[in-house]
Amino acid sequence: MKIILLSGGSGQRLWPLSNDARSKQFLQLLEKPGGGMESMVQRVVRQIQEAHLTDSITIATNASQSDVIRNQLGELTDMVTEPERRDTFPAIALAASYLALEKSCGMGETVVVMPCDPYTEAGYFETIRYMAQAVESGVAEMVLMGITPTYPSTKFGYVVPEVRPDAASHEPVMVRRFTEKPSADKAVELLEEGAMWNGGIFAFKLGYIMRIVRKYVDSGTFAGIRSDYGKFPKISFDYEVAEKASSVAVVAYNGEWKDLGTWNSLTAELSSATLGNARIGPDCENVHAVNELRIPMFVNGISNAVVAASPDGILVCGKDYCESLKNHVGEFRSRPMFEERRWGSYRVLDEKRMSDGMWSLTKLMTIDAGKAISYQRHLHRSETWTVIDGEGLFVLSGKVSKIGRGDVVSIPCGDLHTIRAISGISFIEVQIGTCLVEEDIERVDFRWDGIILD
Repeated sequence: MKIILLSGGSGQRLWPLSNDARSKQFLQLLEKPGGGMESMVQRVVRQIQEAHLTDSITIATNASQSDVIRNQLGELTDMVTEPERRDTFPAIALAASYLALEKSCGMGETVVVMPCDPYTEAGYFETIRYMAQAVESGVAEMVLMGITPTYPSTKFGYVVPEVRPDAASHEPVMVRRFTEKPSADKAVELLEEGAMWNGGIFAFKLGYIMRIVRKYVDSGTFAGIRSDYGKFPKISFDYEVAEKASSVAVVAYNGEWKDLGTWNSLTAELSSATLGNARIGPDCENVHAVNELRIPMFVNGISNAVVAASPDGILVCGKDYCESLKNHVGEFRSRPMFEERRWGSYRVLDEKRMSDGMWSLTKLMTIDAGKAISYQRHLHRSETWTVIDGEGLFVLSGKVSKIGRGDVVSIPCGDLHTIRAISGISFIEVQIGTCLVEEDIERVDFRWDGIILD
């Protein structure tokens, strides 16, 4: 089978650790077998590999997440980036088009679409195998996973089957109807009918989804479909495809399945009550402290709470109130204060507006060994770099020099420049200008082959 992992999210539900560039699925907070930490997306990819489901995984995402995906997964997956955010149906349509037109997969290939961040166990992936088998045997054009409910939730959509399925047998049953997030009383009725939570996992033949794709964009190339991405309706896959399908079956899964989308649910799975430079005092109960800052954190005298600190902000919140966090932190959103990039990472240290209207922005830049930033120039700012560790090859307007600890270089506004780390390099970047935004970058092709040092 081919697996498409959906990776999106606005990065507010686990604020301040998450942001638009580092959504919850990229936070490396979960302990992995054998030691060390991993993110939700790393965990899911590892579990897919351990289940031997496929060696073909494609992540459908947006451009702001492409660098962190490459950093965390390397070449383990393919990646398709949306030109703009348009909900799950367009994202799945684009990824399917990539498989059909760029990877030359046959129309009879089985495709499974799933989220990239469920917290689950091996039986979940075995259920996916049964879903694929049901598609291949022609039980239905589309097969879903139904999560056996543990309580009458009002937060999930429901799948109502024709007959109550037997989760132990993994036999698919036909779907009677879908019900969106119900009231509390309706949720109780749904459970009595044998309804299951809609887990957001879909299996179908590639040709099935491509016929729907061509209703909106009919192109013989992936590039052509991507260029017309705006023609796809901005709608979820459930509404556009699943709930309109005439032939849908469901396979039941009865096992661990959690959405670690709030601090309350996430902290329940953390291996330690503290992460980072944090300490919890003796007069706390059911408290977790997560600190990404270098300054120490001490928490005492509170109960049932989470305290989290990052360059983006500080959170002190009762665990019972974490689900509404997204409704309150939107006004804090600004530029990400920390980002992982394909070449390393940066952290914003200071931002200041001066009396004459100019702005300054100070960053700690870290470039991994052998990596380089693009050859670029800025039209609205100058930069000064002070190297604090490591060595690199620095290029300014075509002239190459070697720089290391203690060196200071100035980059005038409009001058092309780049740097490639030799041993890994860290430097303080001070930007001064009238418009200090990430979009003020003009990139130019540059080849490192055959460079000559001044």
